Amino acid sequence: MECFDLNMLPESCVSVILSLTSPPDACKSSLVSTIFQSAADSDFVWERFLPSDYREIVSKSSNKFEFSSKKELYFLLCNPVLIADGKMSFKLERSTGRKSYVFSARELSIAWSNDPMFWVWKSIPESRFSEVAELRTISWLEIHGKIRTKMLSPNTTYGAYLLVKITDRAYGLDLIPTETSVEIGNQAFTNTAYLRSQDSKKQRIENLFYSNRKQMLESRVIEGDNRVLSKRQDGWMEIELGEFISGETDEEVKMCLKEIKGHHLKGGLVIEGIEIRPKS
Repeated sequence: MECFDLNMLPESCVSVILSLTSPPDACKSSLVSTIFQSAADSDFVWERFLPSDYREIVSKSSNKFEFSSKKELYFLLCNPVLIADGKMSFKLERSTGRKSYVFSARELSIAWSNDPMFWVWKSIPESRFSEVAELRTISWLEIHGKIRTKMLSPNTTYGAYLLVKITDRAYGLDLIPTETSVEIGNQAFTNTAYLRSQDSKKQRIENLFYSNRKQMLESRVIEGDNRVLSKRQDGWMEIELGEFISGETDEEVKMCLKEIKGHHLKGGLVIEGIEIRPKS
């Protein structure tokens, strides 16, 4: 049996084949031969890996892009890019080209956030955005965000995550669980989460002294997993609000975190925004 030599294929055919693979596969194939290398670097291949609305994203970016090929642009977009007048961040997942966004606190609906008695807007060096929202004191904590699925990669499972920091002087945030939800179409997924880390020493002390009060307050909240904050590589912490699937049709996704049943004061929460990213 004779073996077919792939190097006999025209470069245009190789380009079509590679465009049906993935970015990592295309990069690896460039080592096969000069024909494969030329095809793997072609704009035809990397145009397929870029999202269909990449021109609009680039035009809305606060960054000045300089690139000589679609491949170079692809990898530029694998790093966070500020868009929408700096109020949103966009990037591509390097291995798949799937899209993710971070909506800044200014793009969210935060109850009473325009009242300086309850919230203060400030600039901090740790944030990718020009402003974050810091909670001074409030009894009604409620944060909403929304996105259209047409902005996302189709047929992909996404997670929504609230990005926060807890200040040293924080109080009342973890007395009872917050309620989280993600709604898409006529489906709603609810859960519960504590605004604390897994190894909170403060929480263990509170359990010793306030266990009865905590049990009474927790009885007011919906049942859930009682998720906790997890640390991120960028220095922030995140809590998962829920997950959803972006299908072929355009739908609105609503995300929410709220604690409105304890009726106690809380403060010291810093909100950077909500990230919507593909789940592995």
